[in-house]
Amino acid sequence: MATLIVVQGIVCGLAVLPVMAVWGPLLAWTTGDPATRVVAASFAVVPSYALFAITLMFASALATRVTGWRTRPNAEMRLADLDWALLDWVRYMVAIHVVRLFAGTLFRGTPVWSAYLRLNGARVGRRVYVNSLAVSDHNLLDFGDDVVIGGDVHLSGHTVERGFVKTAPVRLGDHATIGLGSLISIGVTIGPGVQIGALSLVPKHVTLDEPGTYAGVPARPLGSDASPPARRA
Repeated sequence: MATLIVVQGIVCGLAVLPVMAVWGPLLAWTTGDPATRVVAASFAVVPSYALFAITLMFASALATRVTGWRTRPNAEMRLADLDWALLDWVRYMVAIHVVRLFAGTLFRGTPVWSAYLRLNGARVGRRVYVNSLAVSDHNLLDFGDDVVIGGDVHLSGHTVERGFVKTAPVRLGDHATIGLGSLISIGVTIGPGVQIGALSLVPKHVTLDEPGTYAGVPARPLGSDASPPARRA
């Protein structure tokens, strides 16, 4: 807890510094003229917040790299044990949540958000569009080129079951599309050109490698009565 508070305090402090560097001269320039100060401050609020959010993203990604906070791949961590692997995961998730809270709404769906995911451990290809804030365990994510992840998609490399945190990578091939509100579970591999329809579920450790559209709970080939894809052993 102490290291979490200290590191996040440093990260947020660093994110504020560029804003202070802008506001100091601005306030000095408008000294003695209240009307000009109000107008200048009004125009500076939104750019200042954007500057804070951008700095926060990159400072947080740098901090998680320096501290080594990551989600262990293919792990089963018992919550009651509170071992270091679990605590590293908790601190990594908190760092992601802080960025999500202060910067995600402003920058999701932009190249800046994709750059943050990449710096925070994800393998992200070119022209990737991520419009969801419910994407976590970044170091376990592997996205190819031209991947599209719609709003409110839940995609992460962990699940909590019967007192254990279980982790596994998630891979999306080139040109894969995940529709609005879908849930992609751990250990899933979605091949190139696969589209997942809105509000669909891809269960744990499933591979969808035949190009086409899948939808439903669980996701099946669209227009097919076939059984759901088998899980990998």
